[in-house]
Amino acid sequence: MEKFFHLKENGTTASTEVMAGLTTFFAMSYIIIVNPQILSQTGMPWGGVFLATIIAAIIGTLVMGLFANVPYAQAAGMGLNAFFTYTVCFGLGFSWQQTLCMVFLCGLINIIITVTKIRKMIIKAIPELLQNAIGGGIGLFVAYVGFLNVGFFTFTTKDAKAAGKGLATAATPGLAVMNNPTIWLFIIGLILAIVFTVLKVRGGMLLSIIITAIIGIPMGQTTMANSVSIADTFAQLPQTFGVIFTKDGFPALFSDVSKLPIILLTIFAFSMSDTFDTIGTFIGTGRRTGIFSEEDEKALENGSGFSSKMDKALFADSIATSIGAICGTSNTTTYVESSAGIAAGGRTGLTSVVVAICFALSAFLSPIISAVPSAATAGVLVVVGCMMASSLKEIEWGDISEAIPAFFASVFMAFSYSISYGIAGGFITYCIIKTCKKQAKDVHPVIWVVAILFILDFVVTAIL
Repeated sequence: MEKFFHLKENGTTASTEVMAGLTTFFAMSYIIIVNPQILSQTGMPWGGVFLATIIAAIIGTLVMGLFANVPYAQAAGMGLNAFFTYTVCFGLGFSWQQTLCMVFLCGLINIIITVTKIRKMIIKAIPELLQNAIGGGIGLFVAYVGFLNVGFFTFTTKDAKAAGKGLATAATPGLAVMNNPTIWLFIIGLILAIVFTVLKVRGGMLLSIIITAIIGIPMGQTTMANSVSIADTFAQLPQTFGVIFTKDGFPALFSDVSKLPIILLTIFAFSMSDTFDTIGTFIGTGRRTGIFSEEDEKALENGSGFSSKMDKALFADSIATSIGAICGTSNTTTYVESSAGIAAGGRTGLTSVVVAICFALSAFLSPIISAVPSAATAGVLVVVGCMMASSLKEIEWGDISEAIPAFFASVFMAFSYSISYGIAGGFITYCIIKTCKKQAKDVHPVIWVVAILFILDFVVTAIL
């Protein structure tokens, strides 16, 4: 194990890696339940999506751990599954089989831009200002996800049009009333996560999840009432696995030539979001923790790209989307919740292997896994977010030319509830400011191209 994962070289131990893997899994295990709930609205069989989500997560995460030897986990991406269901299927009228075909093609595109080193060119082009902002922004995003998962913040809607404001709806954010057990259980878990982290308790984050879940039993939050049987799920898997290669898949997708422009634009939208979610996660977590070392950056400066570790990590992420589409789920991507395991000490692929094993077991222990409430993991996400936000201190906030792109790349990331949109805001405003200062030529061509592509993506989304 030491020889394969190089634990000592990466300053970690097997026990630390196991703890980190368990922590990452519990932080992201909600996807096992949420993804089938979203995709099944398109007509996909719930059980088939459930197992497809698990299978894709296992394969993608194992490739990340065994091939790239980095502590990142993969699963169906939140946001991408919503785009799959509500925009492509409901909005554009494509069937779920056809949409899976587009996801598969998106994965192939990502493989190509990885093999041709386009992704690494993008990373090389990102100035340190934006790298620090992206890292801190992911921290804010992770913390925000933790709060939203338990309804700690509320959004009161009202009829603004009736009030003469010209809007269909408006929402006023606020703090939830502390009168329900979910909020109280979250607060307990948050306090435990804070205490264990400050006191540097070994495996403290995982411990806080376990203790919080146990406390949730008498509170009625940790319950077996919504347990999931696996009998029907295995019977439904053949309905989604490999469906893209049937007559309802590619033949149906390209049967109408008039739809080709929309198909290409949709694949482009999938690819943009998937690619930059991954790049943002790698930069935000790998830079501060040293997972991608100084040698990686020196190799990049010499024109040879990141070391093989980064090459393999990007490639592992690329193939996961296509694998997920074959299994029967939306885009599989590197999870930002991997930061929870990294914060717990995960530094090698052993962490990913543990996550993959947990996903495999979850297929047979779904009643137990589904019983762990989001309130038990949300506190960990908030604390991890606080830790990751530390990179914001490297930004010169007193310089407005730095503050504006840093703000959009970090704070806006949480506001828009999207890593990709945060990066987009940072890139676009960075180009605007450099142009105003007559320093446009100092901006790397890749930044210009990506900023323009993001603008096109927004236009495409508006049209779709």
